[in-house]
This record gives sequence, structure tokens and C-alpha cells, in this order.
Amino acid sequence: MKFFYILLAMAAGIMMPVQAGVNAVLGSHLKTPFVAAFISFSIGTIALAVFCILLRVPLPAPALLSKLPLWLWTGGLMGAFFVTTTIILAPKLGAVTLLASLVAAQMAASLILDHFGLIGYPVQPISMWRVLGIAFLVIGVVLVQKY
Repeated sequence: MKFFYILLAMAAGIMMPVQAGVNAVLGSHLKTPFVAAFISFSIGTIALAVFCILLRVPLPAPALLSKLPLWLWTGGLMGAFFVTTTIILAPKLGAVTLLASLVAAQMAASLILDHFGLIGYPVQPISMWRVLGIAFLVIGVVLVQKY
């Protein structure tokens, strides 16, 4: 089952540079990355609504929503920042440099989240090998940007 999850993660990873490129082209046609990001999120919202309706996923009770910590509502803001940033940077950096930079930063942040078991992640201590892996990613960013 874990292999399936890894394949699913890889499929999502493949979509990242494609999504950034599609949204960047949309932004260039619209002359603004913010409207392009808004359209992207709107289409995504509609797709998720249809998915929830088809699967008959019940909506959470308002009482539950009102009890959630405020920081749990920041995911959408982070998504908006991420999508808008990729729209702006994709034509400036190209797919490889953009994604290499994103992945290196994601891995560095993930190392910290795992080490301290933050925001629900299981604790996985920092090791020399994990740090070395991230160092190689940073070196990769430099190499793909320079060459």
C-alpha cells in the first residue's frame, strides 16, 4: 500500500511544474498573476465541491468548525501564496530551477517539521544523512540554475 502512496505522491509531484506552467501562461494572458491564481483556485474549488457531492461527503457541523484553532485556517492562504508565487516565478526561473528551489526548501522545512513532530507529523529525528540529502538538493538547485 505504501508503494501506491508513493506513486500518488509522484503523480502529484509531476503535476506541480505542469500546474505552474499552465497558471503562468494563464497569468500572462490575463496580465495579472492574482486573477490567474483566483481562477485556478475557483476551478479547484468547483472540482472539490463536485467530488464531495458525488461521494456524498458530509459537511462538518458549524459547532466543530467554530472550535478549530485559528492556525488551521491558514492552509488556504499558504496555497494562495504558493500558487501566485509560482505564477510569477515560472516564466522568470523556468520549470527546473523553480521546482528544484521549491523541493529543496520543502525538504529543509520538512526536516524541521519531522524532527520536532510539528503540526501532526510523526517525530523523525534529524540525522547526518537527512541533512546531507538536503545539502545535495541545494547543490542541485545551484547546478540546474547555473547550467
